[in-house]
Formats: sequence, C-alpha cells, structure tokens
Amino acid sequence: MLLSNIEIIPGRRVVKHLGLVQGSTVRAKHVGRDLMASIKNVFGGELKGYTELLEDSRSEAIERMTQQAQAIGANAILNIRFSTSSVAQGAAELFVYGTAVVLE
Repeated sequence: MLLSNIEIIPGRRVVKHLGLVQGSTVRAKHVGRDLMASIKNVFGGELKGYTELLEDSRSEAIERMTQQAQAIGANAILNIRFSTSSVAQGAAELFVYGTAVVLE
C-alpha cells in the first residue's frame, strides 16, 4: 500500500478512484504523564510521554485507514491529511484521511 500526502505520484497513473478512507483513535492522557509534563514545563525539555502517545495514535489511525483502503481494493492512498481535536477533558482524537485509489 502506497501512502502519500501529495495528490499525484509522478510516473504513475490513477486508474480507479475509490473515494475517501479514514482512520481515527481517541486517546486519554495518563496521570503520570501529566505529572511529568508539569515538571518539564518548569525545567524545559521534550515531553517524551506525549511524543510516544502521539506516535502511537498516528500509527493506529494510519493502520485503520489502510485496512479500510485494502478492504475496498485500493493499492494507494493519496492526499493524506491529519487532524486533531479535543473530545473531552484530557482526551483527544487523532483523525487521518485520504483518497483511496488504484494506481497502475
């Protein structure tokens, strides 16, 4: 499965457009991570707990989108975009979407 955030792939032709595919996940912050983040806010530095949380969320959302594309026969997803939103106190959604296509 080819994944790309550009609309066309140089040297390849879209032979079938299969429509929008998407994946999302909602994750809550861990109390321990919040405590460490508060300390880091004082002294500075990377919030590794949040970095790992976002990496895991992106991977899971992409996997769900890819599974949806495979189920409808796509071999590529183009024009991929990410979005985040807060859905509750301490919880956020990571949403990814793109266009499922068949490339020759």
